Amino acid sequence: MDLIAERGADGVTLRELTDAAEANVAAVSYHFGSLKSLCDAAIEQALERYLDAQQAAVSALGPESTLDELATAFARPMISALTKGGPDRAVIRIVARVGIDPPEGWNRFDARFDQIRADVIQVLKANLPGVRAPELILRTRCVAGMLNWLALAPVGAELGDMSEKRAERLLVPIVAGAFRGTNPG
Repeated sequence: MDLIAERGADGVTLRELTDAAEANVAAVSYHFGSLKSLCDAAIEQALERYLDAQQAAVSALGPESTLDELATAFARPMISALTKGGPDRAVIRIVARVGIDPPEGWNRFDARFDQIRADVIQVLKANLPGVRAPELILRTRCVAGMLNWLALAPVGAELGDMSEKRAERLLVPIVAGAFRGTNPG
C-alpha cells in the first residue's frame, strides 16, 4: 500500500511490491495473475474502506444537520487517516490518487458515489435553499477534490503530527466554507 500510495500503480514493479510485503513473486502471480491485477485489488480495497467510512458518516446526517456537521462527516475519514499515518495514510493516498486519475472500471463505484452525493445534497439543500442542485453537486465535487489534494500534498503529511481533533478544528471550517460558497442573491 505504501509503495502504491507513493508512486501510483504504474510506478512500482512486482518485485518491489513482493519484497516490501515479504511475499513470493510466484504466489502473487498465482493469486493475482499480474502486477496490474494486484494493484487494482489494492486500490479497490482502499476505495471500499474509504467509501464505507464516508457513507456511514454522511448517511447518518439528516436535513436538519448544519454545514459544519456535514463538513465533519464528509471529511472525517480523510482527516482520520491522515492524522493516524502509517497504513491508514497510505490507503487514503491511494484513494486520492485514483480520485484524480481513475482506473478502468471506476464506474463500478458510481452507485456508491451517487448515494453519498445524494445524502450530501439533501443537507446542502436544507442549508442553502437558494442554490440549485447542479451548483451543489459542483461544490461537493470540489470539496472531494480539495480533500484528495490534501492527501497528496506535503501539507497532508504535516497532519500526521497533530491530533485528529486539532486537524478537524482546522479543516472543518475550510470544508464547510467550500460547501457554503457564496449564495446567489
